[in-house]
Amino acid sequence: MNSIENRDTRGTGRLGLRAFASVLALSVLAHPSLLAAQQTQPTTATASSVSLLPTAGQTTTGTTAGTIAGNGASTLTDVAASPSAAADPLATGSVDPATQTLEPLADTDAVPVDESLGRQNVRETRLDNPTADRINRELDSEDDSGIRLGTLILRPSISQKLGSETEKSGGVKEDRIFSETGLKGTITSDWSRHELSVGAEGAWQETLSGDGTDKPRADIDARLRLDLADDTIATLSGSYSFSREDTDDPNAVSGARVQSGVNEYGAGASIERDFGLIRGSIAADITRYQYSDAELSDGSTLERSDRNRNRYALSTRLGYELSPALIPFVEGTIGKIDYDDAEDSAGYRRSADLYGAKTGVAVDLGEKLRGEIAVGYKHQKYDDTRLEDLSALTVDGNIFWSPREGTSIDVTLDTSIDPSTTAGVNGATIHRVTAQLAHDLRTNLVARLTGGTTFTNYDGDAASSDTTAYLAGAGLTWKVNRYLDATADLNYERTNYKTGSDNDSLTALVGLTAKR
Repeated sequence: MNSIENRDTRGTGRLGLRAFASVLALSVLAHPSLLAAQQTQPTTATASSVSLLPTAGQTTTGTTAGTIAGNGASTLTDVAASPSAAADPLATGSVDPATQTLEPLADTDAVPVDESLGRQNVRETRLDNPTADRINRELDSEDDSGIRLGTLILRPSISQKLGSETEKSGGVKEDRIFSETGLKGTITSDWSRHELSVGAEGAWQETLSGDGTDKPRADIDARLRLDLADDTIATLSGSYSFSREDTDDPNAVSGARVQSGVNEYGAGASIERDFGLIRGSIAADITRYQYSDAELSDGSTLERSDRNRNRYALSTRLGYELSPALIPFVEGTIGKIDYDDAEDSAGYRRSADLYGAKTGVAVDLGEKLRGEIAVGYKHQKYDDTRLEDLSALTVDGNIFWSPREGTSIDVTLDTSIDPSTTAGVNGATIHRVTAQLAHDLRTNLVARLTGGTTFTNYDGDAASSDTTAYLAGAGLTWKVNRYLDATADLNYERTNYKTGSDNDSLTALVGLTAKR
């Protein structure tokens, strides 16, 4: 080899050494930047984000294969989650998670769990009792509350309040201080099929000082839903309520110290079936009204049993499912009112035949908006020809709307016929609308506003007894902890008479509620 060839060879060698040194320097400089880039990526990869098969052009080293075989998917999770153990994507045997296709069921934690799994029929029946539905909504708001009793969940609460009440009628004013003890609760089933729900609330008052009448009240509603098939539902129901007649009620006894107590018992059965887009139902129910004696100012009692009666009704409904959330319907009702006594204390036969029809729409948009509203017509024909038939246009329904999280509006409309106790007067038509707004000021502080109007209208010469009542209220609930609430309420009610003196009532209550 001559000197020129030796020089070329040495030049080529030096050029190769320089190239190798340059590559080595670049790798040293580039390695920290690659490592920093890998450390900025999320480190929550699971075993499902790592493929066990190498991509094209890659091989799996014996060490990696042994780790996979020996330690399983848990080792892969640890390796993939550790930044220091993340492999260089340019090196042999590495796996780039971004180039892999995830199997949708590979990670059970990544799939949302459907809480209704195992329930073959979760469709809710129509809203027949707004009071029971309100009780359920209030107590079911505590997700982890309740006491499990086998397959049943009990959610009880007890409250103790101190109240002040001022009533003014004409030139007479009465004040009293009273205590009120309340009980509320629900029992719901946790079954894979069928459903049992029981809602109850009640309050007992005790006057501590001043004048006035205690106003106890109670409401109980029980329902058993039977899922006979995917498209057939049967419902059995029972209810009880107690209230004391108001002194400003047209049927109240004038000058009585304690007005009559009204006991209302109810029982019913219904069956509902889907025929494609058509939904039909038939329901039968019986309601018992029973009145206790009124206590007069001189200590004697006045028997009111001539008002005791039973109400029987049979109704059928036909709806068309425009969508699962919107079902317009028509409904017809026939029934009978049967008094225990053939004649009342004035000698009138007040038993009557009932007829009714209405059309409306049921809406179910989940927690945001649900309920139903309907307009119709009621007609009551008395056995006694001296009493004119009583007819009324009706508006009925209950709408629950939550425009945003933490805010809810509950509206109830109701039309009923109240038989009279006055000689020659057939009865009154009562239209009632109430609304309640609840808003979470903070996570543990809830504000409430309540309003309502009741119109009582009589026919003919008895129209002079017409009344209009207004109700307005405000309240706060402070959730001290998951087991204790502090409440404060202020309510004002005014009754305007077409003839006679108006009545005003102002009530303030503060108290504590213990719940489970």
